[in-house]
Amino acid sequence: MRGMRRFLVLLAIGAAGGAGVVPMLGVAVPVAAQPGVFQFSTGNPDGAMAMASRPDSAGKIEIEAADDFLLSGETRISSASFTGLLSGATPIVGQDVGVEIYRVFPTDSTNPPSGHVPTRVNSPSDNAFAQTGKLAGTLSFTTTTIAASFTAANSVLNGINPIPNQHTGGEGAVTGEEVRFDVTFSPALDLAAGHYFFVPQVQVIGGEFFWLSAPKPIVSPGTPFSPDLQAWIRNANPNLEPDWLRVGTDIVGVVGGSPAPQFNGTFSLAGCSSEGCSTAPGPAASGPATGPSSITITPRFTG
Repeated sequence: MRGMRRFLVLLAIGAAGGAGVVPMLGVAVPVAAQPGVFQFSTGNPDGAMAMASRPDSAGKIEIEAADDFLLSGETRISSASFTGLLSGATPIVGQDVGVEIYRVFPTDSTNPPSGHVPTRVNSPSDNAFAQTGKLAGTLSFTTTTIAASFTAANSVLNGINPIPNQHTGGEGAVTGEEVRFDVTFSPALDLAAGHYFFVPQVQVIGGEFFWLSAPKPIVSPGTPFSPDLQAWIRNANPNLEPDWLRVGTDIVGVVGGSPAPQFNGTFSLAGCSSEGCSTAPGPAASGPATGPSSITITPRFTG
């Protein structure tokens, strides 16, 4: 985000060995069935909401949409998928595709917060805990067209505002090509047990990328867990950053007397527990390797 300075933190993680198991975010994985395997999914798109999420580029400010996941133990995440819409007459996916990982506020944040949003309780932190990207050489991706035309009933792109103008009701239906992005992290993301947010960002030339919502609460074929927080979003508006807004509760809000909706983002994660990983991770993304295995991540801090 604008006004943020970067520094590198090298995390050294000891080599994993032996068999193990990580529960799938609230659902225990039988040891005999899938020892050491980690899998998580929020399920399939529900067509309710499309949330812009993109890096900054010429004429476009950065937008980050976030949804959460939970790890019961140290986990090595090697790949992920997320599904969204490509809008515009002739949208072209650029090379600036990435994934960020945030922890939960007030970790990695200024506390007390600015007061520019209704609440920061259960929001992503101010600053990213980990970043990967195609341009940085720490992420590769492929795309698969799911449907040539898909319509989400509501969307958020430009109406991301601090109080008192946060409630816009959304920006209406949006139609585009439904595309799944399958990404591989190199090296894998080694994360300790904890609650995190997943943020995908896609550069689109001649259009926009909208991350599609998934049902909340999570239903089959997704992986239910608790607490399942709702999706959040922010942009690089200096009057808003580093704060976040709830897409459903704050931006869409109460409609026709009905409670404000809540949304998840459509994504999945795959990897293994630290005890169950049989393959050593690749070299660190940058900086010297430390110990038997290591990964470099780049938190971003306001300054």
